[in-house]
This record gives sequence, C-alpha cells and structure tokens, in this order.
Amino acid sequence: MKTAASPGAAAGRRASPGAAAGLQARAAELREAISYHNDRYYNAAEPEIPDADYDALVDELRALEAEHPELAVAGSPTEQVGAPITTLFAPAAHKVPMMSLDKVVNMDELLAWGRRLERLLEMAPEDAAALRFVCEPKIDGLSISITYEHGELVRAATRGDGRVGEDVTQNVRTIGEVPARLELPPGEIPTEIEVRGEVYLPLAAFEELNARQQAAGLRLFANPRNAAAGSLRQRDPSITASRALGLWAYQVVSADVLAQGTRVEAAGEGDAAAELTNQSGSLELLRRAGFPVNGETALVTGLDAVYAYCADLQERRHSLGYEIDGAVVKLDDISLHRSLGATSHAPRWAVAYKFPPEERTTLLEDILVSIGRTGRATPFARLRPVRVGGSTVSLASLHNEDQVALKDVRPGDTVIVRKAGDVIPEVVGPVLSMRPEGVLPWRFPSECPLCGGQLVRLEGEADTYCVNFDCPGQKVQRVAHFASRSAMDIEGLGEQRVAQLIDAGVIGDAADFYDVRADDLYGLEGFGEISARNLVAAIDASRKRPLPNLLVALGIRHVGSTVAQALADGFGDLDHIMAASEEELASVEGIGPVIAASVAHFFASGANLAFVERLRGGGVSFGTRAVSELPRLLEGKSVVVTGTLAGWSREEAEAAITGRGGKSPGSVSARTTAVVVGSSPGGAKLARAKELGVPILDEAGLAKLLETGELPG
Repeated sequence: MKTAASPGAAAGRRASPGAAAGLQARAAELREAISYHNDRYYNAAEPEIPDADYDALVDELRALEAEHPELAVAGSPTEQVGAPITTLFAPAAHKVPMMSLDKVVNMDELLAWGRRLERLLEMAPEDAAALRFVCEPKIDGLSISITYEHGELVRAATRGDGRVGEDVTQNVRTIGEVPARLELPPGEIPTEIEVRGEVYLPLAAFEELNARQQAAGLRLFANPRNAAAGSLRQRDPSITASRALGLWAYQVVSADVLAQGTRVEAAGEGDAAAELTNQSGSLELLRRAGFPVNGETALVTGLDAVYAYCADLQERRHSLGYEIDGAVVKLDDISLHRSLGATSHAPRWAVAYKFPPEERTTLLEDILVSIGRTGRATPFARLRPVRVGGSTVSLASLHNEDQVALKDVRPGDTVIVRKAGDVIPEVVGPVLSMRPEGVLPWRFPSECPLCGGQLVRLEGEADTYCVNFDCPGQKVQRVAHFASRSAMDIEGLGEQRVAQLIDAGVIGDAADFYDVRADDLYGLEGFGEISARNLVAAIDASRKRPLPNLLVALGIRHVGSTVAQALADGFGDLDHIMAASEEELASVEGIGPVIAASVAHFFASGANLAFVERLRGGGVSFGTRAVSELPRLLEGKSVVVTGTLAGWSREEAEAAITGRGGKSPGSVSARTTAVVVGSSPGGAKLARAKELGVPILDEAGLAKLLETGELPG
C-alpha cells in the first residue's frame, strides 16, 4: 500500500521565465512518471521501482506544486490515490473513498503530526498527551474492501483510484481467512457493513509459489506483494485459490457514515457496529465476526509509546513471517475521526510510520568477481552508492553465474538493490524500461582475477571455483575469517591488514599469528609502537576465546555459530570433537549426518590436524566451556532478559537459560514465555511485554523458573 508524504506549506513565489519553463517541464515529467508507476503498481502488479523511489517522485512534485502554485494542474497525481482501473474486472464504486495515508519517518515528524492534531482539535498539550492510539503493522500487500449484507459476503473490491475499484468478489471468496458469513449472534449482525483489510502472501507461501513457478519454467515473482496482487487479480478464481493468500482486517466501514472509520449512523436495532466508538472496539468486533486481526496490534497512550512501538516493530520486522514496511498509527476515538476529517487524499487522524527503505534503484557500474576462502568465485555488483536499509551500499552480491543470467543484470543497467535486515545487500533485478541501448549481457570470466588460475565449474554445481589452493585471494580470506568477530575476534585484523601482513611475510597462515611479536610489525605502513603492541595484545587475548569461536575460525564447512555451540555443548573440548566418529557427532542435537560427515572429514586431513596442533602450540584454548549437565527444564521456552540484574550479569543469566534448553532472544514477541526485568530495563521490551500480556519476572522469579522450569504462581 503506497503512501505519499505531505510537506509543510511553502510560500509560493514566481520563478523567472526561463526557470519557470524548466520547472514546468520537470513537473510534467514527474506527473507522467508517477502516473506510469501507479499503473505498474496498482494495475499490472509489476512495479518497476521500489516504494522509496516512488515516494521521492511524489515528494518532489508535491514540493514543486506547493512552492509554485502556478504549476498545479487539475487531476495531478498528488491529489489522487491509486490509479485508474483497467477493464479486466467490472468496476466497483466505493461508498466511502479508500484513501492513502500521509507518512512520517522519525520521531520528530511523528511529534509534528501530533502537534497538528493538537492544533486541529484545539487541545491543550496535557490533554493531547492522554490521547490513545491504535498501532498496527503496515502490511506490504493489496488493500481490499469487503461488504456484507445481513451478514453475508456480497462484494469485494480493490482500491483502484480510491473511488472506484475492481470487483474481485469471486476471487476473495477463495481466501480461507475471509468469512463467507459473519460469525456473530443473529441479534448483533449489522444490516450492512464494510470491512477494510490487506490481502498478503506469507513468506513461506511466497517461497513455495516461486518454487512451483521455477519447476514449471514460469517467471518468478519479485516479492510477496507483487505475488499477492497478481494472485488476487486472476480471471480464474481457482488460480487465486491455489496461492495461499492471507488477510489482515483493520477497519470497519459502512455506507451510512460521515467519514471513513466512523460508526454506523443508520443501523438497525441490535446492530453491533452502531455502538462502535473507538478503533480498538472495531477490531474486537472484527475478531468476533471471524476476521483475522493482526496480533501485533497494540493500544497505547501518547506519542512516546507510539514511537516505542514503531521502534520495537522495526527491530522485529523480519521475524513476523510476512513483509511489512512500517506501522500504521490511528487515533482510537472515532468521534475525533469525524472532527478531524481528511484532506483530498488522506485522513488526518491516521499516519503511516515508514521504516527505512530496504529497496532502492541505482546504477550498476560494473560486475566483478571475488574469491572466497574456499576458492569460490562470487560475482558482485559495483554500484553507484545509494542509501538503503539504513546504510550506504556500493557493493552487492550476485551469488553465482546462474543468478546473473536469471536476473539479466548488465553493467550500465539501473537496478533495484535490496537490503533486508542484516543480510548482505543484493541486486533484485534491472529496471528494463531504463536500460540503455547497446548494453551487452555479462559473461563469467574463465580465469581467476587474483592469481590467473583457471576457474572451474563442476557439472551439476551452481558455483565456480578457483582451484589454486595457494591463490592469494583464498589465503587472505581464510586468515581474515579466522580473525573475524564471530571467530577469534582479533581486533584490527580486517582483510586489508591481513593482506599487508601476508605480503610482508609476517604470517603465512592464521597459526602464525601466535608467533608474531611487536618487533615484527615495526616499519610496516600504519604500524607505530602503540598500534603494534595493541595488535599483539589482541592476538594474545584471542588465545582464550571460547570453543565455539575456535570451531567457527577453523572454517569447517557447514559449521557456523549455532552448530559450533551445539558441538561445544555436546563434547566440551576440541580433542573430544576431533576424536569423535561420524555417528557420535551426528548424535548431538542439531548435528545431522551432513554436518557430522563434514566435521569428520575436516579432522581426517593431515594438513588440518597439523594446523590445529600449531594452534595448540601457540597457546590457543581448546575448551573453555564445560558440557552442560543441567536438566533441560526450559526446553521450548523463550525467556527475554532486560535491565541490570543484581545476582547475574546479562551473559550469566542468558547462559543459565540456554544451559537448561531454553532460548534467550533479544526481543519480545507473542511467543515469549516470560520477560525477566532488572533495574533500568529497555522501555520498548517492557512495554511490549505488557501489551502482549507476557509474564514479567523479577530475579526471584527467574531463580524459581531455573529451578523448576515453571513460572511462579
């Protein structure tokens, strides 16, 4: 669901004739581009650019029209919602317009929206501080309006241009979460009621759908939103039924209303909707009527609590099982909705809090190849720097030769770049309408760019490898991996520094670190007496790293942090792991036969064993974590710790939980068993626990939980 920002009013001023012509041309260009992208988004379900780039176009046009009123024209896309509908489905007029939402992107803008509410409602600040808001995830899906008469589903329509949508009733009937009849007692069924919601595709269903598409040789969907929109707008309802679409209902509307979201004015006796006075009550009615209402929805008081909700939701956005791009904030009191009304395109009583964009467009300047520690040759894109996902991205993975061909990205293309969560940025695909003429497909090189050796792709494999074990690129990557934070965590040893030490002959591999002295570093560029001593001290500190870190540092295939922890818990020290058979390794929880075979194969190598013995000789600890013999009383439980505890450090408390089979994540969700609260706890975590009704424990409660596995009575 797209949003468009409303910039502050700007004083209109006339430009010089030459400048005015340029501004007029730019405004016309923007209107044409926005209208084109509206059609691609709403009608074709194949947007070419990310929402953030679309929003930037709308913001620029709105700012131009505000600063130069003479540029404004009737029918400007800044005053419209959605796009004119196609002839694919019958038109369906909305009795209450389906509006867009204004947006905010930070606390300052949220407070500015709050001040506008104060001014429009003529409220004192202390009264405004007591306002209650309903906060919910902003689902990245397709808005839908569903009308019921006497409790029976009679019509479902898309947003369209906000006033007229498309009649997709038969397709919506195939969505299992949409009730064909309201599940209310006979005396509570409204004569007519309209429900607004968002049709979406869960991530698991999206992955399954694309797997089916790929197996059938069909085009893959770019993202769940496109897949949901394309699935809903099918001529054949059986195709829609096969796509596992879901629905989140978020608003009660009716024909007999004064403004979107207000109570029914002409309801018959006993109509439940006639008694609705707040948004939270509307959601409760929807739940009772059989609609799915998002469990992340919360009722909070004041904008500080709204911001805490948004910040917490942003932190957890990738754990929800469906895509969101922000939060929607609505005043709870429906009478205030009527008082505030709406602009030409958005209600004043609601706002969208948009998260940092995770997709942007930029220029793909070149495609290069990197060589990893195993010799794998990975193509990557060199990009014109662009701000995405909260950081500036100039490089992005292209994974392998097949992915480059499948995405058909070429140097010179304008491409969509995605950075979801903490993953490595990736190129989603090209914007074909912006491809310059004469741009040729990229070809995978046949020689290693670092050593000149042959690049080999084995039959049946997706990856290509440099088969020269002494390739300097591989060597640098192996050593840098050993020193990385998740491994031996040697501060100050990034790839460039590692390459410098190898080129200077100070080290040949990672085991040589433990023979390095400060005198070996003097004279090298960037090393003085203090920096040399600091690096030697960091190397010395790494000798005492826990066993899981050492296991990760060894670079055993399939052994990441989780597997390393399981091996350490199961065997206690490296010698026992090296001596274990495949069967013994596979018997550890979380270690299957593939991982067991990989570990056994690694330690069957004489070269690897010699490397390990050199680490032993360098004083590296082979086992600092004892095998847990504690009863697994917390198996399947998730306990969050926040604040400072008197009897435990944070790490000790979390270790006590995980040592008994539980989990101790960093955020609170509906699946959290309990939250342990010390002094100065995280406000968002505590507020979230209270909203979800998660039990809150003090230190005594934690002690009892650890002792019995049960929550205190």
